[in-house]
Amino acid sequence: MEAIINRELIVDKKLCRLFGVGVFIIFTTLSAFVRIPLPYTPVPLTLQTFFVLLSGALLGKKLGVISQAAYMFLGLTGQQVFTGLGSGSLYLLGPTGGYLVGFVLASFFVGSFLSVEKQSMATVFIKLLAADFIILFSGTLWLRISMFIPLHKAFLLGFLPFVLGDILKVSLATVVYNKLRARVKSALY
Repeated sequence: MEAIINRELIVDKKLCRLFGVGVFIIFTTLSAFVRIPLPYTPVPLTLQTFFVLLSGALLGKKLGVISQAAYMFLGLTGQQVFTGLGSGSLYLLGPTGGYLVGFVLASFFVGSFLSVEKQSMATVFIKLLAADFIILFSGTLWLRISMFIPLHKAFLLGFLPFVLGDILKVSLATVVYNKLRARVKSALY
């Protein structure tokens, strides 16, 4: 009865961690299907960055990276989890490959810098925005390389069109993180 009162229905922390990783693999996959093609860039707008940022923020750097690396692994092994039902190693050579690598880097970054105790909403927002820019920079650099275009053109195609939408996603992720942080941390650690 005390467990119910304390809302500790699941006491096995390893199971909770595994569940958390699985949830973010599923959320990252499902958010890839919320895809809005933009006419002036080969990179579509998706909801993935929202869940990538939350994976690192809520799970921490180790589990966040595991969730994003597992997502990439699923796609590389032929599961159609990438945007546009994409899969396989050749997908990473396409225009969105850099963003996928950025998912792992951003999850590590945000997990590293939000692992301390409660922080102000402004601090959380800035750290999540910095992690989001890691995704955008990774994608932009890969666009430059894969499409053989100058950096300023890659910036116009792979970074600038996504800033406003990503600021909105980071704002929402900040609110969600602040609401769930204490509960998720107590379930996982």
